Order: sequence, then C-alpha cells, then structure tokens
Amino acid sequence: MASTDAESRPGGEVTVEGLIGDIGRGAAELTPGEPAALYAGAVALTASVERLRRVARTARDAAADDNQGYGEPDAGPPELALPAAAFAALTETHRRAVLVHCYRMTGSYDDAEDLVRETFLRAWRARDTFRAGASVLTWLYRIATNACLDLLRRTARRPHDYGPPPGTGRGAGEPPARVTWLQPYPDDELPEAAGVSGRPYGTLELPLVVALQHLPPRQRAALILRDVLGLSLGETAETLDLTPVSVDGALRRARPALRDLLPDGRTREPAADGAGLLVRYMAAVEAPDPAAHAALLADDVLLTAPPGPYWCRGRDAVLAFLRPSRDPASAAFPGHWRHLPARANGQPAAGGYLRRPGTNVHRAQALTVLRFEEDRVVEITSFEPHLFPAFGLPLRL
Repeated sequence: MASTDAESRPGGEVTVEGLIGDIGRGAAELTPGEPAALYAGAVALTASVERLRRVARTARDAAADDNQGYGEPDAGPPELALPAAAFAALTETHRRAVLVHCYRMTGSYDDAEDLVRETFLRAWRARDTFRAGASVLTWLYRIATNACLDLLRRTARRPHDYGPPPGTGRGAGEPPARVTWLQPYPDDELPEAAGVSGRPYGTLELPLVVALQHLPPRQRAALILRDVLGLSLGETAETLDLTPVSVDGALRRARPALRDLLPDGRTREPAADGAGLLVRYMAAVEAPDPAAHAALLADDVLLTAPPGPYWCRGRDAVLAFLRPSRDPASAAFPGHWRHLPARANGQPAAGGYLRRPGTNVHRAQALTVLRFEEDRVVEITSFEPHLFPAFGLPLRL
C-alpha cells in the first residue's frame, strides 16, 4: 500500500481530506490476490480508517460541546481559527505525543486514552487562548498536564508494596512496588520522532514508569516537562501555574527521589539480541521446556502481574510458581500456550494465548513484557489481555 498522504507531509500533518484520500487509495489498491499482501493492505487501510474515526469523534464532541452552551469562543489566531473537523485533524497530528505524555503521568494506557480525548475537548473550548506564533504541541502539553493533575487529584492513588508472597517458596528479598493501575504501552503508538531518547528518563521502560508513579503529581509533571520533553524552565512554570523558583525546587526534590526509586545495580549490559531471546523464550514456554526456560532467567529475576497480588523473585521461585500452569501432568494445568511477538515500553513482549482442554481455539490470556539484560530475563511483568487490540494482536487464534 502506498505511503499515506499524512505521512508524506512535513511533520506528519493530518487533514480530513488527506485521510479520506488515503482510504480511497488504499481501498482501490486491495486485490484478492496473494493472501499476505491482501492482509497487509487491509491492515494499513484499517489504520487510516481508525485515524479518520478518531478525527470524526473529536469533531463530533467539539460540535456537541458548542451545542451544550459553550458557544464559539472569540476568534483566535489563524492557526486555530478552524472548523471543528479541521481542528480535530490538527489535534490528531499531535495525538501520539499527547498520549505518551499522559501515559507517563498516569502509568495507565486506558487513562491516557481518556485524557487525550479530554485534552482535545478542553483545547477546543480554550482555542482562543492560543497565542499566535507559539507551539501548538506545547500548548496541548499544558492542557494535557492539567487534565492529568485533575485526574490524579480525584483518584489520589498511590503505589504501595506487595505483601508477603502468597503461599510458600516465592523467593526472598523486599517486596517490589505495587502499582495496581500499571498497564503496558504499545511501541506502535510512540511518536515517530519522540525526540527524547537522549534526555534523562526519556525511555518508557516499566521500572521508570513505576518509579514516576511514586513522585507527587506536581513534581512528576515538572520532571517530565523539563527533563523528558525539554520545555524551558519558564514554559514548565507557566504550564504548572508556578514560579520558576518553585519549579526549580520541585525538580531538586524529584530528581534524586526518582534515582533512588529506580532498580539498584543496573550495571548489566542490555541484551544484544532482544528479538532472538524473545523467540527462545516463547518457544521454551510453549514446548514446555523447563530447562530452556530456566536457562533464560537471571538468578534474581522478578515476576509481577498487575493488578494481581502475585509476585516472586529468583529463578527457582519463578519456575516453581509457573510450573503448575506449564506441566500437562499437573492438576492445575490450564491448557496449551501459543504466543505472538509484540513490543511494549521499548521492551520485547509476547501476547500469550491459551487453548483450554477440550477446545480448539487459543484465546488471549496475558500480555507479558520482558526486560533482558546480559542475555537473561531480569523482569517479567504479565498483564491482563484486554489491551491486545492496542498492540495489533487478535483476541483469538
């Protein structure tokens, strides 16, 4: 399928006309020929339709908002003096950047998606406040940050430690942080040019996302805006309605606190071939091959399964915990596994499908995110399956 109209524009600008053109060209290019090519074309077409659907929904919500009494604001600068549909297309241009920002703030993909919709609705209401010549994205970051802070004030959720490992033989060591609302983030939803890889805390690895959730909301926001997104001290202060001195104080507290919250001893080298290790891991689980599985685990591997209470640390403890669900001779054996590869939070991941005894279909069971160091798995985080569609994974095989 040809590259989309939106992709071909400088900066990835989205227009309604461009999206409709993408869909028309994509549909015209579909032919019932080679199955793999047909499937790839259909997937690309679906992505364009989904983008148009989001734009249409944003425009619909904006128009409905006007009809509920907000009315048209005073005429703003030309950049934002747009009909609802054109405004919605403009916000779609920046959707991924706003989505990942909301995810860093909340640690939840579901919350981040809701906050993006809330951000765009607030932006529509306040479009007359946009200053000509300013950055639309920076303006959206300000609105999104305040939407996130409002959510965090309402929910007042805080991480806490897991309790003692349930049962026996779950390993030793202090319980890890338990963030019950933690969810994975699909790599396919990352901005094409994130521009943060060289900044402190510019990754989305799960240990960093968990650590961010420990910071007080305004400290968290100040650190993300300043150290991840690279906003100036003045822009950060304006976004948070604080003085630059207050922002500087918040950063002085947040930076060392975050360093203390990150895993200790991260001196091991990252795995050279994460994709190859993921294939080996999936094969060992599916076989099942306990020896091959054990060979891939680090001595101090940690397993958690948000939002559940289960955790264990250490190779022997993890293998003992998983053995009943992998051993066909066990009374607790749930069925046979298959996996599809994925990417989450910049890490290898696997969508796990379970075929229960007496059935013929593998159904989505768990999305497992793996952290590899020195060719060993050092962390396994297993999530519930409802986000499979966000990762392009089917719910059944």
